[in-house]
Amino acid sequence: MVHPAALIKASLNAGREMLRMPAKPLDEPVPQGKPSVIVPIRSLGPSHRERIAAHLLSLDPSDRYLRFGYAASDVQVQHYVDHLDFERDEIFGIYNRRLTLIAMAHLAFSPDPKCEACAEFGVSVLKTARGRGYGARLFERAVIHARNENVNLLFIHALTENTVMLKIARNAGALVERNGPESDAYLKLPPADLDSRMTEIVEEHFAQTDYRLKVQAKQFWDFLATLQEVRSGVREGRHKSAG
Repeated sequence: MVHPAALIKASLNAGREMLRMPAKPLDEPVPQGKPSVIVPIRSLGPSHRERIAAHLLSLDPSDRYLRFGYAASDVQVQHYVDHLDFERDEIFGIYNRRLTLIAMAHLAFSPDPKCEACAEFGVSVLKTARGRGYGARLFERAVIHARNENVNLLFIHALTENTVMLKIARNAGALVERNGPESDAYLKLPPADLDSRMTEIVEEHFAQTDYRLKVQAKQFWDFLATLQEVRSGVREGRHKSAG
């Protein structure tokens, strides 16, 4: 769990970092291990549906197979996105500086009143963003929210070959039951407390601030790129006129 003070400090430093020209490709893979910086994970609403679709449609066939448990076609993926229930469920996402959704998680609450204390977790991460611990961080974020929504049992259904997802579940203390090509993981959650509620409030505030800064920074760099194109066109026009 991230300490609120660390989030506040990161938020104060975020603005300066956003306006720096990236020294290397934004999606360049990094060494395996946990993130060395705080990862802003924000809650996604209906306005993000298009970016969610773009994220899932960009997954290659093998990744789609692991995410959905079957070889989902573009039509099936779009159908899934079109029917996301943002009122009932919670969708979390991680954006890069280009405002590309590089990782997302779906915390689905049971529509059955008899199972209202249960929820299911699913996650996907772009290949270019692997090895940074984003899947685990999204899982931690979902657990905090689930606790605060009075969920006491978190469920994960995954293909047995999806070892990364099952490892995340095991590391969290989940009981994993294997049934041939498929596996189910069950994690019992403690009740919400002041710490879980404050953590979610601070993390969401930090993520929202980070997203706004990324939007402003992207607009700034897009403006500079357009200005450079205009200047280049003017120079070319002058050169032709002089010739």
